Amino acid sequence: MRASFVPFLAVAGSFVSLMLIAGCQSDKPAPAHDSAALPTMERVALGANRCWFKSGDAAFKPYRLAPELNSFSGRPRILIVRRDAPESRPLAVVQAEGHPARLQAFGPLFDDASGSRMADDVKRWAAGGTGCAA
Repeated sequence: MRASFVPFLAVAGSFVSLMLIAGCQSDKPAPAHDSAALPTMERVALGANRCWFKSGDAAFKPYRLAPELNSFSGRPRILIVRRDAPESRPLAVVQAEGHPARLQAFGPLFDDASGSRMADDVKRWAAGGTGCAA
């Protein structure tokens, strides 16, 4: 009689353990990406580098990317500057702060022909997308 009681305890213990684990599960889906300022700007910087500069996009040939992600101000950012004068005033700035990140994008390049595409790309990358515009 004792031998049949031991397997019952093992099965009952496993069942209780599974119930406890299931009780800890959340119905809320895990976020697809971190929405804090730094991870958001890291995604934007990677996307900009890959899609605008490394791809050989003609619209960005005269410029280069200058990431400033290690910011003590809590506002990581990327700059787009003239390739031949990187120390000059940035032509585009994308920065974020807070959690969730509040993005700002400004500068004369956003008023040019490729400005709306740039804004769409930045929004897509900030939201977790990885692709380049068609």
